[in-house]
Amino acid sequence: MQTAKVLTLQKTTQPLKIIAVGDSIIYGFGDPAGGGWIERLRRSWMIPGSLGHALYNLGVRGDGVQQVAARLESEFRLRGELRNRVPDLLILSVGTNDSARLSRPDGRNFKDFNLFCDEMEQLLDQAAQLCPVLFVGMVPVDESKMPFLDCLYYNHADQFRYKEATRLACETRQIPYLDVFSEWQSQGSQWSSDRITEDGLHPNVMGYETLLDQVLDWQAFHEKVAAMAPVLA
Repeated sequence: MQTAKVLTLQKTTQPLKIIAVGDSIIYGFGDPAGGGWIERLRRSWMIPGSLGHALYNLGVRGDGVQQVAARLESEFRLRGELRNRVPDLLILSVGTNDSARLSRPDGRNFKDFNLFCDEMEQLLDQAAQLCPVLFVGMVPVDESKMPFLDCLYYNHADQFRYKEATRLACETRQIPYLDVFSEWQSQGSQWSSDRITEDGLHPNVMGYETLLDQVLDWQAFHEKVAAMAPVLA
């Protein structure tokens, strides 16, 4: 009975191809148990014989907006499969690395804020020309653990500025934006700290579990995935 059910579904529904592009939060650094939220989602779609969507993790640790923009189109074009179809959906998550202050708490930002805004808008325009886009925002760092790598100072005030610029740029382009930063901040500092690794920057196992739960509860995620899974005659 189970085999017949799977075969019937395979004749009527087309699996999606989804790419996730961004920094270490896409890559999943800090989660040795599950490999991050993208990997956890990918595994949930990998049951043999099921209709699991193909999900490619294209996160690179340390990437900022400029680096993601530079590789975005080639990453997209090289993920053709199933008769060379290009991906159906793009998940973006980047911006935290651009907000860091260099050498000291009041040092200059790694990426000047105005330049960041310009580059983010260009990235979103570029992405939207390729396929539908979802943007997953940054998680709040643990300020008490700074500096990161003895030279990078992340703080909530800068994170808020950079994520708000991103959120508004997404809103202007009607790109759904998941405001992870605000959701975590609303739970209190201890709740957030419990979900961040000792380096103060990356989510831990519980943090990535929480992040995946937020994505799975996100209406825009369900709407995009459902709308893009065509039923075949």
